[in-house]
Amino acid sequence: MANRIPIQTALTLVTFGGLLMLPQVFTPLKNFKSLEPRKVATVLDFPLRQTAEDAAAGPLASPANLSEMRAKRLVATAPRNLSDPTRALDHFYEALLRGQGVHIVHYGDSPTTADLITADARSLFQREFGDGGVGFVLLARPWAWYGRRGVEMSASNWKIEITGVNESQDGRNGLGAVSFRGATGAAAHWKLKDPTHRSVEIAYMSEPQGGEFTLEADGRLLGTVQASGDLSESGFASFEIPAGAAAIALQVTRGSVRLYGADFRKGSGVVYSSLGINGANVTLLSSALNQSHWFDQLRHYKPDLVIINYGTNESGFPGFVDANWSREMRKAVARVRAALPDTSILLMSPMDRGKRATSGEIDTLPSIPRLVQLESGIAADSNAAFFNTFEAMGGPGTMARWYTSEPRLVGADYIHPLPAGAKIVGELLFTALRQGFNQYKLQELKPKLAEVRQR
Repeated sequence: MANRIPIQTALTLVTFGGLLMLPQVFTPLKNFKSLEPRKVATVLDFPLRQTAEDAAAGPLASPANLSEMRAKRLVATAPRNLSDPTRALDHFYEALLRGQGVHIVHYGDSPTTADLITADARSLFQREFGDGGVGFVLLARPWAWYGRRGVEMSASNWKIEITGVNESQDGRNGLGAVSFRGATGAAAHWKLKDPTHRSVEIAYMSEPQGGEFTLEADGRLLGTVQASGDLSESGFASFEIPAGAAAIALQVTRGSVRLYGADFRKGSGVVYSSLGINGANVTLLSSALNQSHWFDQLRHYKPDLVIINYGTNESGFPGFVDANWSREMRKAVARVRAALPDTSILLMSPMDRGKRATSGEIDTLPSIPRLVQLESGIAADSNAAFFNTFEAMGGPGTMARWYTSEPRLVGADYIHPLPAGAKIVGELLFTALRQGFNQYKLQELKPKLAEVRQR
């Protein structure tokens, strides 16, 4: 006679199946989907027949041994190249699960100034969890290649100050580490590819004797902002964007103002703000930004995840990597933690970096693997998660392979990815975090399953 499932077990399985299917039909729970229905068989173990793997254990294998074998076969593995032993990403995963709005802030170097890597990760997150809007965009282009996917930009008559580059600066350069000083007549324009954005917020410095600026949408005046106050402090002016409006224009109408950027939002969903500085290294966050000002900025934007993505520029200075890099990275993490004690922090290692050897071969820069190993240890010691970009993209020799591939994935400097290469890295990052989120949901589901079994 065939084995039959006990009635209590059958009821448990039916209930479990109902829990899995509920988010498929009940929209408010859509973000709680722990599994797609077609994948249920990969995690449920039905004791109805012996598999080929079980048979290999031999005729003397006991039911207990078979059960142990199946448990090992079906255990969920950690997402490859994403390390999070202290569950530092739980805050971020919880925000994704709530589905009421998630903000990711990604600090990086030159690739992210052009929204490479970040644009592809943003697109995947927004497709999966909802589109919350473009996010933070600088007031103007500090570099000719600066840009944000989905936004056209133009500006005139601004004096630009970049943290860590200009002399005699105060480090109060906003969330994106760049400020823009303009007198009467200075202007900035953004044209949104998607006209469904609902709000825009302008970040500026309120200061004694500050001037004023106006904001328009499709030629319609949204308001005038007086950028003056008794003290020099962060200011934020929010405006609703009229339905269907896509062209946003800012102009200084009196005096002198210091501005930072615009934050475009749609409502709930994921917002992924790319904050790249050309030539930047970790000291930007560890010491260059004015601490109290930067803390005010971080607390205002309330990111659920802060990604710290440096190391490529530092790798060209092996002495700095070996002597100072760990200390500076720890300081950067500590500063973010002090400003945002509940926010998830992810250290994202640099990509591979190649150099042409005397033999003509393209080799990985020796300091890259050392830096990646150091960063992994820093993350483990600092209650931060770690994404090993270097290994995820292929490890040593990746840039040599990417340079000779068709299509070519990296430029002739063996450092900067071309759009096709950047897309790969963005997808690797998203996939790792998506897998981590799935594991988080399964962990959250376990107590509910235990309750069902006890009934």
